Amino acid sequence: MSRISVVKQITVNEVGLGSTLFVGDLVEVKPRSKALAIQREVANFYGNEGNLDSYAIFSRPIPIPSIYEDVKMEICSSNPFIKVGTVDILSISSSSLLQVGSNRTIDAETRTKHIRQLLPKDKKGK
Repeated sequence: MSRISVVKQITVNEVGLGSTLFVGDLVEVKPRSKALAIQREVANFYGNEGNLDSYAIFSRPIPIPSIYEDVKMEICSSNPFIKVGTVDILSISSSSLLQVGSNRTIDAETRTKHIRQLLPKDKKGK
């Protein structure tokens, strides 16, 4: 028996960075987000920032665990409805998903590299 999702109210303030709010059924979801954040105490930019290929974190293969368990399920529910009153979300971000409905697979990926370039203590205030 298929289930029907019933949500009275959804409030989401922000959806960003490769994220999705989806109402309905899907077969496969593959949200992606790659981010490079460079914070400098002195705002000097050289024009070559932002090349993700320079950082191994963005090209390494992601290990996928093998599924070795044989899972057998039996679900018995006389009520075809999944009912929810209110869903309040501040933010959906960085390759995430809010879905009302069903899907078969989710393959989400986010990779973030933060770089902080601060002045040495002896150079501050000069």
